[in-house]
Amino acid sequence: MTAFNTLPLRTELLDNLASLEYLKMTPIQAESLPLLLQDRDLIAQAKTGSGKTAAFGLGLLQKLQVENFHIQSLVLCPTRELADQVANEIRRLARGLHNVKVLTLCGGQPFGPQAQSLKQGAHILVGTPGRIDDHLRKENLRLDKINLLVLDEADRMLDMGFQDTLDAIVEQLPKTRQTLLFSATFPEKIASLAARYLNKPERVTVEAEHDSSSIRQHFYRLKSEKQRLDALQQLLLHFAPASSVVFCTTRKETQEVADSLVQAGFSAQALHGDMEQKDRDQTLIQFANKSISILVATDVAARGLDIAALDAVFNYQLSLDPEVHVHRVGRTGRAGEQGVASTLFTDAESFRLDALADYLQQPILPEDLPAMGQGQQKPKPAPMQTLLIDGGKKDKLRPGDILGALTASDQLDGEQIGKIQITARRSFVAIERQQARLALELLTQGKLKGRNFRARLLKN
Repeated sequence: MTAFNTLPLRTELLDNLASLEYLKMTPIQAESLPLLLQDRDLIAQAKTGSGKTAAFGLGLLQKLQVENFHIQSLVLCPTRELADQVANEIRRLARGLHNVKVLTLCGGQPFGPQAQSLKQGAHILVGTPGRIDDHLRKENLRLDKINLLVLDEADRMLDMGFQDTLDAIVEQLPKTRQTLLFSATFPEKIASLAARYLNKPERVTVEAEHDSSSIRQHFYRLKSEKQRLDALQQLLLHFAPASSVVFCTTRKETQEVADSLVQAGFSAQALHGDMEQKDRDQTLIQFANKSISILVATDVAARGLDIAALDAVFNYQLSLDPEVHVHRVGRTGRAGEQGVASTLFTDAESFRLDALADYLQQPILPEDLPAMGQGQQKPKPAPMQTLLIDGGKKDKLRPGDILGALTASDQLDGEQIGKIQITARRSFVAIERQQARLALELLTQGKLKGRNFRARLLKN
């Protein structure tokens, strides 16, 4: 009974799911979709990577009346990165339906073009609370015909201080609607939020898809605080992960750790809320295409990252909240792959270790750091480098155009070219590091769509 075709979904949606090879529902989909399709309000507790986006995405697309060209569904997310990810997944799920328009409204983007897009209309709106509220106050947006509200990663929206903003948005919605609340954790403030926004909701709790057997956890006791950075570098060399995330507590610490790793020769980049949105987007693209090996991030900044294969997670410090620790660790060891999670702590943090052991209901055995000299002797560079082209969708560029320009002279092989990502105004191409300079020459000396575009290699 976990096949999608056992659900009362539109034929177009089922056919598209089959083409995407989405045949079997994940646990969160199997638990929540039957309730969503009955128009029930829902509280769903599930970790990132559990398939929750497809669950509520299919629910809102089944409910959508394409012939009525007005905003019918609103999805609120804590960060732009998650909003973009959600919007793209909904578009993929909607491919079998004609003329479905999904609009993304987030901060860090020009306000005017968003206002113009709202005038042109949309069926589904995905955005961050702050920017949605901005457009409401400017009277660019009306939500009086919304029949479905989704609060995705609701716990993080509250952690980021969006409580009042959410209240202001919900006040603009019809009282009669379906409301879905998805959250990785369920603290008391989430229960209070659900009591105000939802009507007799069903409750679904699903554990993350991975299990503890797919993740090797290590807890390393440090002799002093001064040892922390050296210990992190030692572990990075010992495990030598191709792709890893280092979790830090504060934005300042995140930047300092990333800078120190770069100085030591590691391929690392910071990700935190003090960065310009353009720089955050660029960092995520480089990390996803293997031009950066190590992402140093705060919990909030890393929330919603769509990372398919993450070899290792490093907790620079123990989290104050055991649930957050479990969420961090759950980013590795997915889809049947093995993962490693290493946590550093001092004696001063022992009380947090005890709290985590109580939460996990299992003993935690501290270890000594691995002996020096085990593993790599020095950091390896990331395998790819990113080429940035000052042209994108607005210039009618497609991945095939870029691939063709790079391989036309037979100096580059298609296998030496990695991910190609095209945004509105810019395009990003991953090239094998040894061939990056050649790729830059080919593009600067040649043409795309009969035109010359500026290009440069991004530092990593």
